[in-house]
Amino acid sequence: MEKTSKPAIVQSDNTILLEVNNADYEQARDAISPFAELEKSPEHIHTYRITALSLWNAASIGHTRNEIIDTLRKYSRYEVPQTVVASVTEQMMRYGLLYLEKEGDKLILKSKDSMILEEISHNKRIDQFVDSYAGKNAIYVKPELRGHLKQALIKIGFPVEDLAGYENGDPLEIGKRDVALSGRDFNMRDYQESAVNAFYCSGTQQGGSGVIVLPCGSGKTIVGIGAITRMQTETLILVTNTVALRQWRDEIIDKTTISPEQIGEFSGDKKEIKPITIATYNILTYRKKKETGFTHFGIFGSKNWGLIIYDEVHLLPAPVFRMTSEIQSKRRLGLTATLVREDGMETDVFSLIGPKKFDIPWKILEKTKWIAKAECIEIRITLPDSTRYMYSVAKEREKFRIASENDKKTDIVYKLLQHHSNSSVLIIGQYISQLTEMARKFKLPLITGSTPTPEREQLYARFRSGEIKALIVSKVANFSIDLPDANVAIQISGTFGSRQEEAQRLGRVLRPKKDENIAHFYTVITTQSAEEKFAHNRQLFLTEQGYSYTIMNEEMFDAKYS
Repeated sequence: MEKTSKPAIVQSDNTILLEVNNADYEQARDAISPFAELEKSPEHIHTYRITALSLWNAASIGHTRNEIIDTLRKYSRYEVPQTVVASVTEQMMRYGLLYLEKEGDKLILKSKDSMILEEISHNKRIDQFVDSYAGKNAIYVKPELRGHLKQALIKIGFPVEDLAGYENGDPLEIGKRDVALSGRDFNMRDYQESAVNAFYCSGTQQGGSGVIVLPCGSGKTIVGIGAITRMQTETLILVTNTVALRQWRDEIIDKTTISPEQIGEFSGDKKEIKPITIATYNILTYRKKKETGFTHFGIFGSKNWGLIIYDEVHLLPAPVFRMTSEIQSKRRLGLTATLVREDGMETDVFSLIGPKKFDIPWKILEKTKWIAKAECIEIRITLPDSTRYMYSVAKEREKFRIASENDKKTDIVYKLLQHHSNSSVLIIGQYISQLTEMARKFKLPLITGSTPTPEREQLYARFRSGEIKALIVSKVANFSIDLPDANVAIQISGTFGSRQEEAQRLGRVLRPKKDENIAHFYTVITTQSAEEKFAHNRQLFLTEQGYSYTIMNEEMFDAKYS
């Protein structure tokens, strides 16, 4: 590829236009991604945006103002606008400008800039948290409102560095096994150790709360186990569903010295409180009536937890955020493949769980073979003539469903199943009626939200063993499902423009493979429809991670797979 000019154009509205067909595109993308968010990714020009939160997260893992500005200047075709330099400078300075410390039983908010404290203490959102002044550079604030204060401050543009420390939980003697009970050698990978170190930070007040961002299939559960064994404390683990709960339990039993009797399940089926307790988000957000309190929030105070782990933190329900604001003295670890939240509550993750502590690009783990190399293919099909009129007169939401349930997808899935007859295949979709028809047509088992947990576990086990070669799953399989031998995913419908969903679904096939370390991820969409637009939105996060989609129309597909 001939190098003509630099690949980026930095604009005064804090956006970056990145030219895909430039020789330096990949280097520029990897350099920009830590502090900018991908907004659009058409074929030739990708649009990134520098936001306050993207800069604060970059600052939290050690990136500096000079480093970011130097990166922009290195790759920008034209001079970087002064407004962008000023914006980066201001936002990077804001991280750490305010910090919380403990003085005995008192909580104190400090800043080197007394005028900032003067400004915020007179803000209507903040004055309710103020107890008294402690000199011109410090304010005593109400300790019980530590989380609420951090939330309020970030909403007016001031992220707080929380150095107030943590309560020590009850001790727990637990070690890592050198050989797991399953018989395999067990050693944490270097990046997993680095993630634990970044979170723990030698036990100092700089550590103890934050988010670890790792690709699906890279062993986030192992990072959680590493944190527990490092801290030697009783731990509450929050997970997405009962299947994930039992996978966590099995991994802890397999790879640590703790006895099964010391691990409790807190779900719809059981209500156990043990030194390590694993609870589902669903049970925590259960309440008998809308106007009553959450029945099981007492679990947060049921033991003297030293660590709370939030699995799939990008899915954390809003009520659990509210409870988390009350327990800021507990160490908190968030685990996720993506910090993207479809509800826009990323600042709540930052202020209540903690800033990003560790992040590693998916492509780096792919190159080192810790995750499989992914081949992403988008297959674009047309609507049948019989459906076109119905689509043209439908409302927007109904248009998306009509396009998603395009009958032609059945033939595509059939050909892919034939092509990958010796592979372990997941067919993933959004609409139950569509999935049910696929299951009937191909005589394959189907897992949906209404499938009882024992039946789900049995089907997953049969899939892992190879007894079942293909499995149809609804969005219940988007997260926290360990299917190590799945190497083909066929996505036939998705949730509008959910970027996190696309990442999670690709993640179902990314675990490293024994032989050919390649995963195949197919997305079947109806072209020139509402589904096509939303599919491109879903692909944003993976594009940012360096994945590209090969586009096939029906003729190209038939030529290769018929």
